Amino acid sequence: MRLLEQQNFKNERAVIRVDFNVPLNEELEVTDKTRIQAAKPTIEYILSQGGSCVLLSHLGRPEGRDPKLSLEHIVSEASSVLGLNVNFCRHVVGDKAEEQAAALKPGEVLLMENLRYHKEETKGDEVFAQQLARLGTVYVNDAFGTAHRAHASTTIMAKYFEGKKSFGSLLASEVKAIEKVIKDGESPVVAILGGAKVSSKITIIESLLDKVDHLIIGGGMVYTFTKAQGGTVGNSICEPDYCDYALELLEKAKAKGVEIHLPVDVIAGDDFSDDANQKVFESNNIADGWEGLDAGPKSCETFHQLILKCKTILWNGPLGVFEFPNFAQGTISIGESIGEATKSGAFSLVGGGDSVAAVKQFGLASRMSYISTGGGAMLESLEGKILPGIAALNE
Repeated sequence: MRLLEQQNFKNERAVIRVDFNVPLNEELEVTDKTRIQAAKPTIEYILSQGGSCVLLSHLGRPEGRDPKLSLEHIVSEASSVLGLNVNFCRHVVGDKAEEQAAALKPGEVLLMENLRYHKEETKGDEVFAQQLARLGTVYVNDAFGTAHRAHASTTIMAKYFEGKKSFGSLLASEVKAIEKVIKDGESPVVAILGGAKVSSKITIIESLLDKVDHLIIGGGMVYTFTKAQGGTVGNSICEPDYCDYALELLEKAKAKGVEIHLPVDVIAGDDFSDDANQKVFESNNIADGWEGLDAGPKSCETFHQLILKCKTILWNGPLGVFEFPNFAQGTISIGESIGEATKSGAFSLVGGGDSVAAVKQFGLASRMSYISTGGGAMLESLEGKILPGIAALNE
């Protein structure tokens, strides 16, 4: 892994692939600046070494040049976070873009327009990548959230910077955090997986069976496993077509010496809404007309005791419908348990949009060892895949 510190940035113009795909409100103001803050160490390091920075990012999924998805809306927030005046270029490639980039002096930062205004970006177009490469003299990738995509800016353009490309601080720390779980994790290792469907988590579950000692399953997936084992799940979300597969996974886990933990009780509602009537059921005996929406109190206590015994913790996915305050307790409880274990010396990695949203919403973020900025990229890394954006830096 070629780190920033191994590259000389004096009088160099670094093209940095950042991930400024941040949420905007109706007034087109940034509502969460986490991703901009995450890029700050890399940008500051390059500037401190006497370099300048050209920032490349996408924003949303525009159909053509959608003005609502212009990166111009990010400029004031980026300037505020970085504590300097960020210049903006209304182009991504071409003569005007190259002229504005070439005019940068050491210590200056230029943010280019939305990469995805050009369909060539997501197609990984070779000519477009070559044009992007003309914007700088050194390439740095610091966008973990898009490292699993073989796009022009994340993967293809790296080939034009042989010997002059490196991992940004954020990308390097993401890779190290994942390796700390799947390669170097101190035992016992526990993974907590939530989510609605077993079908969407098959590859990660199978991969994790070779890396963990314990696997806690929460969210809607619970009811497919429960039904597979002969339980009644009422109106709970369930994938009957995956019941046989759920049983196979339980057998595979047993053969590998991995303990799978499912909730023993759940909090159910008589409707899918926050103001639904609530009732606690044993997880394998939910009455008709009720649907499981959260882990129950006995389950939370059992999971708490298990998590406190573990030295390495991975959390991906909430335990219930945490968006409804009345069904958020299971997710809050698991977060608090992880926080307590972390305080006692465990390493905890949280990733995936909903898990990250939950730890932020409930004020638990500071109690985790590491919070990943990439959902799909983290999952593919945990599945053992080599991400194209990372492979391109190592070639």
